[in-house]
Amino acid sequence: MRSLSLIASLALASLLAAPAWSQSDLQRQAQQLFKPIPSTPPALPGNPATAQRVALGKMLYFDPRLSESHAISCNSCHMVGMGGVDLQETSLGHRWQHGGRNAPTVYNAVFDVAQFWDGRAKDLEQQAGGPLVNPVEMDTTEAHVVEQLRAIPGYVQAFARAFPGGSEAITFDNIRRAIALFEATLITPNAPFDRYLKGDTKALDTAQREGLALFINKGCAACHAGINVGGAMYAPFGVVERPGAEILPPDDRGRFAVTKTASDAYVFRVPSLRNVALTPPYFHSGKVWDLRQAVAVMGSSQLGAKLSDAEIDSITAFLGSLSGDQPQVTLPILPPSVATTPRPKP
Repeated sequence: MRSLSLIASLALASLLAAPAWSQSDLQRQAQQLFKPIPSTPPALPGNPATAQRVALGKMLYFDPRLSESHAISCNSCHMVGMGGVDLQETSLGHRWQHGGRNAPTVYNAVFDVAQFWDGRAKDLEQQAGGPLVNPVEMDTTEAHVVEQLRAIPGYVQAFARAFPGGSEAITFDNIRRAIALFEATLITPNAPFDRYLKGDTKALDTAQREGLALFINKGCAACHAGINVGGAMYAPFGVVERPGAEILPPDDRGRFAVTKTASDAYVFRVPSLRNVALTPPYFHSGKVWDLRQAVAVMGSSQLGAKLSDAEIDSITAFLGSLSGDQPQVTLPILPPSVATTPRPKP
């Protein structure tokens, strides 16, 4: 990851350099800064994928019985078919409570350096267990979700197939492992920008190529680079100028809550910009619904640049090229409850 101390200097250097590239030079520069989404999901360290585990993870992802109320599933806030988000400022959880931050997309999350806006989960496996036990979200406990699944015969069989050989297949760790393996399949390859990175010079139109050049020259790529066009580092929100309190709520100090380090106040994981045109509202506060406005806010707060309307239009056009093939997921048939299965607690 890049050091936070380099962000402002990298952005300034980009502004000062601002070369007028030829199209071939622009493509080569882009290929150095970014990487295409692969066509197959990456392996998860220590969690080998099998067809049985992925199928189990898909069932768990869509099953609301993992929540105390039996009303909320992973898909409730990270909807397959809606860009991996719920299109809400903050998600609705247990007993109509609202979460404190906007739900980030699950699509391509496997490529991020860490999970959640503050990076408190190191990977998808650790992240998968967090919402289950969060009292504002699904409000269950590790013991109860295990009890719940052990009382559904179909899950007993599915876990035995997915995790053979152990004395007890249904454990909280195995629940997290299975969900993570399914989430890792939710990748969006073959975006126009991916085709461009692979050598197709016609994959981007004129406005998108102009936006890409601005995205690099203005300094956006100092933080938003790599395979996910972001997601690989942490940065303060307001490197040059802090946005207003509505966009940057003063009581949410970001990564500071995890590290207790003063320099991490108002520091957040840089979000991926993959499929960003599909995932409003924007920022951890979810207060900006217009992608053009989000571009303008980032220009002023992170780069100290007042972007013109034409520049905003071009960068927004480039961001549209980051939408890839959306996952085609068939809804699973979930194992039925029986008379002895624990009942919901609204």
